[in-house]
Amino acid sequence: SQEDPTWIVEQSKELRQIIVRGQGEFHLRTLKWRLENNEKLNVVFEEPRIPYRETITKKARAEYRHKKQSGGAGQFGEVHLIVEPYAEGMPDPTSFTFNGQEFKMNIKSREEVDLEWGGKLVFLNSVVGGAIDARFMPAILKGVMDCMEHGPLTGSYARDVRVIVYDGKMHPVDSNELSFMLAARHAFSDAFKQAGPKILEPIYDLEVYVPADFMGDVMSDLQGRRALIMGMDSEAGYQKLSAKIPLKELANYSISLSSLTGGRASFTTKFASYELVPSDIQAKLIAEHEAEVAKEAE
Repeated sequence: SQEDPTWIVEQSKELRQIIVRGQGEFHLRTLKWRLENNEKLNVVFEEPRIPYRETITKKARAEYRHKKQSGGAGQFGEVHLIVEPYAEGMPDPTSFTFNGQEFKMNIKSREEVDLEWGGKLVFLNSVVGGAIDARFMPAILKGVMDCMEHGPLTGSYARDVRVIVYDGKMHPVDSNELSFMLAARHAFSDAFKQAGPKILEPIYDLEVYVPADFMGDVMSDLQGRRALIMGMDSEAGYQKLSAKIPLKELANYSISLSSLTGGRASFTTKFASYELVPSDIQAKLIAEHEAEVAKEAE
């Protein structure tokens, strides 16, 4: 990159890949040729993974007891919690009903975590009668956060979840931070799986500038890429087409657009939002993730 500052190389912790950015397809191919011929390095270019997110669509309740006895002091922690989808400005809950049983909420403390990958986690302590000591709450939150970093469906970051810890048990000798962290991790993971978990994908705003005679071809190609056409305009002798399109469908778009229009069109993209993926794609992504996990375990 000293020779060419327009090549950008970064290690992505989230995607677990080394990401290379350049000025276009030809520019990246040049880099690959130089690495293989000058540096004698064998390079494989793959598509970057998509930064999916996971969230929940309904409320669920779970409890978990972590218990371990070995010689001296053991480990003990039990956590009962409820999870539900969170939306900005929601009032704190007063009660929940599961299978005809009512759970009244008495909120003692509230923590709102702005997640660095977008969205929020809201953590409420509604434990009454000292069933869990307040000093164990940070450990419970840590257990929940560990799960938010690796959603159960595809291992992607989770977002927009509200967690209410409403009951539990502790042991005067054996309870410690680790026990409550592990109990919270299991309880949260169980609840998340029951709460209608869904995968979200990044959607981009796309603007394509295209000569009028290619408009039909460009539009039908976009519809094949799950794009939603938002509008059309004419600008400086070109047609401007605006659309929303999943990031996954933008892979190799520059090559396709160029071959559709004889190199006479251009486009820009900008991140817009995260939206639910269609259920057939969700099933495919979960299957791919399970296969990957099984392969890593071998």
